[in-house]
Amino acid sequence: MDYRALGRSGLKVPVLSFGAGTFGGTGPLFSAWGTTDAAEARRLIDICLEAGVNLFDTADVYSNGASEEILGAAIKGRRDAVLLSTKTSLPMGEGANEAGSSRYRLIRAVDDALRRLGTDYIDLLQLHAFDAGTPVEEVLSTLDALVRSGKLRYVGVSNFSGWQVMKSLAIADRYGWPRYVAHQVYYSLVGRDYEWDLMPLGADQGLGALVWSPLGWGRLTGKIRRGTPLPEGSRLHDTADFGPPIADDYLFRVVDALDEIARETGKTVPQIALNWLLQRPTVSSVIIGARNEPQLRQNLGAVGWNLTAEQVQKLDKASAVTAPYPHFPYRRQEGFARLNPPMT
Repeated sequence: MDYRALGRSGLKVPVLSFGAGTFGGTGPLFSAWGTTDAAEARRLIDICLEAGVNLFDTADVYSNGASEEILGAAIKGRRDAVLLSTKTSLPMGEGANEAGSSRYRLIRAVDDALRRLGTDYIDLLQLHAFDAGTPVEEVLSTLDALVRSGKLRYVGVSNFSGWQVMKSLAIADRYGWPRYVAHQVYYSLVGRDYEWDLMPLGADQGLGALVWSPLGWGRLTGKIRRGTPLPEGSRLHDTADFGPPIADDYLFRVVDALDEIARETGKTVPQIALNWLLQRPTVSSVIIGARNEPQLRQNLGAVGWNLTAEQVQKLDKASAVTAPYPHFPYRRQEGFARLNPPMT
């Protein structure tokens, strides 16, 4: 397993990390993802640690806290061997203060997460969404206090827009509060919006991307093919409406390219899709999920090799879309391209 710095921090994380969204399995979305109990979770974590994957990501909203509880039980007795990442800000109830990133909510949410995880510190806390109703100064000063107290090691965000990240970083710099070092983002071969604003921002400001749903909301598993219905056991029957829409023509163009490279390399479609992400700028770690041991072992096979430059170019071309304004001139006009060279 390779390790990379998490953004512009000193923390090293594995290039593959494990997402615990399948732990617990309650509610219409998370029950479709998986229903892993503590015993099964411990086995999956054993496999991860054997492979060098020591970063485990969850959130309070995953199965209403059950994911954190099961993850905490599964790592009991080996806390020092793992890195724990969790998220908060999304609603955990109907009460007026059970959502958002206010001082009241953050302090309570961190204490609740510590209790469920069975630990006295969290390696990385990420805000799950931007809270437009709370002053950024209140959010960041609270995170500063939680870091100083020892309850948090690092802080990051998830699903923020570029201006929301940049405003937060500017205020953190103004007051000397901890900067966000990670941005957990949706990014895949069939979802490349991250590249327009958030990737250049991450490169400039030192935010490492933690990639969620790297297989395009379950569409790049190798089981979805042109002209055939969804497999009977596909979770997309229950979860498709929760995720980003993807046009069939676009999806199958990418799948055709993946199939071609799979024949060339002997690798599976998911392994190729994951390996492509590992070669993208700013990516610190790709979060893989698995409902069982075979799925996990297949995903772990995405490391230890690399696609060739020609194969990467083939996938880039198949998945390319026209950039939205104001980005498209950079790709079409020499003058803009000169001022905005590609990231390496």
